[in-house]
Amino acid sequence: MSDVKTIIRNLKVRMRTEHVTYKQLAKLVGLSEPTIKRDLSRGAFSVRRLDQFCDALSVTLAELLQEPTRSQLLTELSAEQEQALVSNPKLLLTTYLIVNDWKFSEIIATFRITDNELVSILLKLEKLGISEFRPPQRMRKLTARNFSWRKDGPVHMFFLQRVVPEFFDAQFDATSEELRFINGTLSQESLRRFRAGIDRLAAEFEQLAHNDARLPLEERDGCSAILALRAWEFSEFTRLRRAPRVVKSSAKPRC
Repeated sequence: MSDVKTIIRNLKVRMRTEHVTYKQLAKLVGLSEPTIKRDLSRGAFSVRRLDQFCDALSVTLAELLQEPTRSQLLTELSAEQEQALVSNPKLLLTTYLIVNDWKFSEIIATFRITDNELVSILLKLEKLGISEFRPPQRMRKLTARNFSWRKDGPVHMFFLQRVVPEFFDAQFDATSEELRFINGTLSQESLRRFRAGIDRLAAEFEQLAHNDARLPLEERDGCSAILALRAWEFSEFTRLRRAPRVVKSSAKPRC
């Protein structure tokens, strides 16, 4: 990777870490927001401009030239990054595949995406700061092991509106499928314990997926699981509830 690309990537990582938006950075260095976005997109800025960025973000040039450490990897995307993904299905698909350790050749062989088209997608993802592309076919994700989508973010909303209805439109009767709907009344302590169990199960799923990424593609199947918990009652049942009793007090109001 070139030094310029490394600097731009680490500048964006620093902005996310410090929760500095393009608009805020523009104000700090006395420029317009479109100028900042253009500079960090093209990399065509002067040394003086780079010094301004370093001062505003309290980072040195030496730090910007370093490869990302584990702590710098993305655990979450910005709302803008997620919106860019849901606006382009192929960007979203490719991001999902890269996060799950697919190789360039596997993507080409499995999906209707040409070599040139995939390169174009990978360059867009690199510009978004989600992954790196090293010609001719090397890809590197910039997401951490504990990466997750933003709660109530664009991908989460896309998931609720588009993915969930399609996911549950099935009989779940295949040998590889399972669906259980359970309910009961639990205390707050029991709810806490059950939530911890969901966290452990999700972590196990992620570890298995990480281990199986080393296997040939033909030995793996795409799998999805929805783990959810709510203090909730079906609306038809709620409408049948009796109104709560109002306890009248005979005590006289105090002055």
